[in-house]
Amino acid sequence: MSPFNKSSTAEEVTSTFSASIKDRIFLVTGTSAGGIGAYVATSLAAHSPAHLILFARSASKVEPVISSIAATNPSVKVTFISCELTDRDSVRKAAATILDDPAIPHIDVIINNAGLMMLPKYTTDSAGYELQFSANHLGPFLLTNLLLPKLAAAGPEARVVNVSSDGHNLSPFRVEDWNFSGGKTYDGWTAYGQTKTANNLFTVELARRGITALAAHPGVILTTNIGRHLDLNGEEDPFKLLDIVSVRNTGAHFVMGEQKTMTQGAAAVLVPALDPELKGVSGAYFEDCQVAKAAEYSQDREAARKLWTLSEELVGEKFPEKK
Repeated sequence: MSPFNKSSTAEEVTSTFSASIKDRIFLVTGTSAGGIGAYVATSLAAHSPAHLILFARSASKVEPVISSIAATNPSVKVTFISCELTDRDSVRKAAATILDDPAIPHIDVIINNAGLMMLPKYTTDSAGYELQFSANHLGPFLLTNLLLPKLAAAGPEARVVNVSSDGHNLSPFRVEDWNFSGGKTYDGWTAYGQTKTANNLFTVELARRGITALAAHPGVILTTNIGRHLDLNGEEDPFKLLDIVSVRNTGAHFVMGEQKTMTQGAAAVLVPALDPELKGVSGAYFEDCQVAKAAEYSQDREAARKLWTLSEELVGEKFPEKK
């Protein structure tokens, strides 16, 4: 049991697990200013990690984060890597930059935080893949697998944290129609929900393959960039369809959690990233800094295997298990 809860802050978590931060190397995706990834990175910086590798699409949006880290702890080495997770070539280029860099001998923790939420219109990447699936799962799937040699070099305490959501309760992964029949069957909340289920299933399969991996729901934080496609100031509640979508897709009602602050959301990601006692629960799903019950379909090993196989086909590369 973690000593933390839904009210815990990132500062409390990092202070408690300071020894799990000092002199270690962290990679965080989605680190633009104003997001959870940025808050996670700056929280880590206060406790002297050896190196922070920050992924985002735009350098200009990460510059304030790098400045904040320098102001907090100028001794921390920071590397920014531009990467568009919906572009497989961009992911491969970013991964190659890390793999070829002798200044990055290993990576202790990969935090797959970047993502999109509820695109109102069916949108695809350049390969024709639904954009939320491409950003929330395929990009992190490819990046993580390409970087596994660096993770392995860090030793048995290394781990992957996939930022998921209780939004996985909105939909199982639609393996037979993951791309919504080219948009004909598209629904934005269903598309988001299946990607969060995919985050959980990816975590389960990584764990089965012997990699310490944990999924984490940061909570409802409406001030982050992920909600930029929602009209939060309009007369219509953008979340009113959640229960309808959930019942239609799963037969179960959806209960939206209480809103959290940015530091509380970052804490929910940092606990699975840092707590050394959690290696024994690899594959687990976290809410409010505690191991939580996830929808059974998002923990199913056979579904995880099918998603892995599909993901390999879509990224055009196989990642066999290590013997």
